[in-house]
Amino acid sequence: MKTVFKKSVPGREGVWPEKPKSKLEDFIPTDLLRETSGMPSLSELDVVRHFTKLSMKNFGVDSNFYPLGSCTMKYNPKFTEQVAALPGFARLHPVISQLKGAGRHCQGALEVIHESEKMLSELTGMADFTMHPMAGAHGELTGVMIIAAYHKDKGNKKNKIICPDSAHGTNPASAAIAGYDVVSVESHDGIITPEALAEVLDDEVAAVMMTCPNTLGLFENHLPEIVKMIHEKDALLYYDGANMNAIMGKMRVGDAGFDVVHLNLHKTLATPHGGGGPGSGPVGVCEKLIPYLPISRVKKLEDGQYYLDYDAPKSIGYVAPFYGNFGVYLKAYAYMLRLGREGLIRATENAVLSANYMRVRLENDYEIPYNRICMHEFVASAVKQAKNGIRALDVAKALLDKGHHAPTIYFPLIVKECMMFEPTETESKETLDGFIDDMIEIAMLSDSDPDFIKNAPITLSVSRLDETKAARDMVITDDL
Repeated sequence: MKTVFKKSVPGREGVWPEKPKSKLEDFIPTDLLRETSGMPSLSELDVVRHFTKLSMKNFGVDSNFYPLGSCTMKYNPKFTEQVAALPGFARLHPVISQLKGAGRHCQGALEVIHESEKMLSELTGMADFTMHPMAGAHGELTGVMIIAAYHKDKGNKKNKIICPDSAHGTNPASAAIAGYDVVSVESHDGIITPEALAEVLDDEVAAVMMTCPNTLGLFENHLPEIVKMIHEKDALLYYDGANMNAIMGKMRVGDAGFDVVHLNLHKTLATPHGGGGPGSGPVGVCEKLIPYLPISRVKKLEDGQYYLDYDAPKSIGYVAPFYGNFGVYLKAYAYMLRLGREGLIRATENAVLSANYMRVRLENDYEIPYNRICMHEFVASAVKQAKNGIRALDVAKALLDKGHHAPTIYFPLIVKECMMFEPTETESKETLDGFIDDMIEIAMLSDSDPDFIKNAPITLSVSRLDETKAARDMVITDDL
């Protein structure tokens, strides 16, 4: 596909305002003006067709099934976009609430922040929340900084954080960036046991970072004993909320004994997922950690007015400009209001049902290393196909020819030829059946015609790329 610049025809123009108010160069300082703009010359029809075709080359959850394990690529209802685009929110200046006496002009936005914190606290069982962190990993770092501030305030000498071998890769990264030594604990039969934890838990441990259910899609059955062991060392228990989609409305992590939690709103509460775009990773804490939350905090007066409070001497300070990505968590707020308690519970139940349905239908054709009731995701393995030289990567590439996004592969690291699937609650049975049928066909072709699978994909603009080089050394051409 040619770029819009290659399609340029000198002298061709699209639609211009009938009576432009002024010349473009009037708005640009003279020393910054160029002799030629380098902008393409195209008609309106050229532009519309170019960008329509370009958008059709994009792969997203709006157009195709996206079973990316541990990433929760669920469909995002579009009404939340309309809410975020309301002029009263979209045109709000972020500084206005900080101006003396001007906070009365943005009471609605401050109420959204305050109510979002209360709703997330209710959903998770935590004492309070901050909406500031601007992504899940940013929330992790914020949470670990709060843990560090707590121990420093108490005079504790702690220099380690424990992460399970099935942890998300950002967990050890966040702990290391915050200055801690990272200690790994091995899982047994897919979960953490008290015996394994006891081997690495000592008085120098500041916290244990856990995901529950973990990245194998399994619930940590020894959680009560683990919580007791950690708190006896005056360490804290961190909940990675990446898999909250599996327990939302069913279990409150604060009630289970977790002290800090971050949520990935794009995973749990249907705000658009990453891709370099804006995210939101609110952090919740138990009662004793509230003094260390970032500033500012939105407080409510007895007369119902909201204001920003900076009086928090033990706070870790600022972690984000203004109040985080307001437009993102505004969508999550609208989503929670629309679904309500029963709707959130039903979303969880459907997510778990979808994963187990897919697991059982694939168990005869693929190895399922932990083949028992799973939560919202499960792992399969391509070891059966390995006898014909087919690897998890080959299965993933073959799925692209079928019009599906590939699953997560080779993660977690503890499963050989790992493929991790998360169908989410938003996909229909027909979509799941279509994907499963394609997976079974790929398994059959792996036996009858393995070279066909090894050469996949054959229907895309490009076949197999050097994925590292493609990401780091992009060469944009016109012949895609």
